[in-house]
Amino acid sequence: MRLSIQRFGVATSDRKRVDMTSGSIVPKLARLAWPLVLGNLLQTFYNLADVFWVGRVGPDAVAAVSLMFPLSWLFISTAMGITAATVALVSQHVGAGEDRLADRVVAQTILLTLAVSAALAALGYAFRREVLALIGAEGRVFVESLAYIEVIFLSLPFVFLFFAFRASLQGAGDTKTAMWLMVLSAGLNVVVDPFFILGWGPVPAMGTRGAAWATLLARGAAVAAGIYVLLRGGFGVELHFRDLRPDPAVLRRLIGVGYPATIDGWARSFSAVVMAAFVAPFGTAVIAAYGIGLRLMSVSWTVSGAVGQATATGVGQNLGADTPDRAWAVTYAAIGGTMALLFFVAGACVLFPAFFLGIFIDDPAVIAEGRTFLRIIAPSWAFFGGTLVVQGAFRGAGQTKVAMALSFLSQWVFRVPVAVGLAFGSLTVPGTAVVLDAGLGIGVAGVWIAYVVGALASFAIGIVWFRLGRWTDGLAESTDTATLDGSGSPSAEEPIEDLDADD
Repeated sequence: MRLSIQRFGVATSDRKRVDMTSGSIVPKLARLAWPLVLGNLLQTFYNLADVFWVGRVGPDAVAAVSLMFPLSWLFISTAMGITAATVALVSQHVGAGEDRLADRVVAQTILLTLAVSAALAALGYAFRREVLALIGAEGRVFVESLAYIEVIFLSLPFVFLFFAFRASLQGAGDTKTAMWLMVLSAGLNVVVDPFFILGWGPVPAMGTRGAAWATLLARGAAVAAGIYVLLRGGFGVELHFRDLRPDPAVLRRLIGVGYPATIDGWARSFSAVVMAAFVAPFGTAVIAAYGIGLRLMSVSWTVSGAVGQATATGVGQNLGADTPDRAWAVTYAAIGGTMALLFFVAGACVLFPAFFLGIFIDDPAVIAEGRTFLRIIAPSWAFFGGTLVVQGAFRGAGQTKVAMALSFLSQWVFRVPVAVGLAFGSLTVPGTAVVLDAGLGIGVAGVWIAYVVGALASFAIGIVWFRLGRWTDGLAESTDTATLDGSGSPSAEEPIEDLDADD
């Protein structure tokens, strides 16, 4: 018998959970958030390690991996979008004391992520050359990008499963186990990278393709460990084989809550692809500086994204426990702490740009372009981070459409049009003779300024939207969730405690 958490009692097997429904908020939020911050930093370290070792191959290889970063983020954001529903549903079921229903959500999440990742991998591989041409890769950069992306498509099921495991554990309040899975994956990637990229020892040098193979191997190891953790149980949620039978009712709920978060991720990712296409005409040095600058900038979304994920768990648990006032308090504490930290990090990058850029490459032209990037964009990181935390609160409440709307405003209403107007001065509307002329055309600095405009405007709108308070109703109610036998209709006769028995 595996005991479950009830509203006022905690079983010994669930001591790994962080209960955000009672006690002091700030220490518990920090306890929930720091493993997520470290896990996201390790995710960023994946990309930094690739760039570090690929930088030893040459500028073309760095430019290729840099162009692939937005596309890689498209896949990651899709996985995170699908599993956003998992965080909301699991956390609210846990807050309401419905552990067995949370387990059911976990199993159905695994089925959904496998189906979506397999479809994306097949489509992506079939149209890989067209995708690279659309981004603007040419010549040697195209060749290096193709070698990288062909292997990355094979790794997509591992990437999606990893995020399914992570979201399941996070929703239950166990962020440390998810962190250790990332430690395993990132550590293996760092060790294997130089062997595969540069050809250390008996392994032939594979360049950018080697970086992709290292990623596949590391993700696969994390997935194997994640399967073991969920089958073993005792980590907040547990995977039961009988729950792996497709349940249309639960799948519909996951898709219904998750698709706006997926579109949200796509909006960010396609915007990043468009912005990369805007940067491409300015030359290899600018492209390489952009890639390195984005990886430094990823510190802001690494930290704020992790705190936003912790906020989602805290908001979800409190709405499930019917304590919305604590959900408000959790969110405000998270916003304040995140913005203060990011102001400090950004200040260091503005004061010492050459130092941070020089970690990755010693090309003077790339460092000069990167210095401009950091001095324009870094001061806005705190506002960008504050928006991600607010979006996390909306996702924890199941209000993924609101989070999606904020992303569209940030990316497509503010960032992309401003970049066109400032960087190029004019744009011809596809399929027409209409030319939009802003009369500016200040060069690549206009692209950097567009990032700042998007960050400031979306933060202001997000705060106003949050204060309206329309997110406090929550969404996870046991009467709206499918039964554990897959019948698709709720069962009032079968108590939660009985359903927690082992198979």
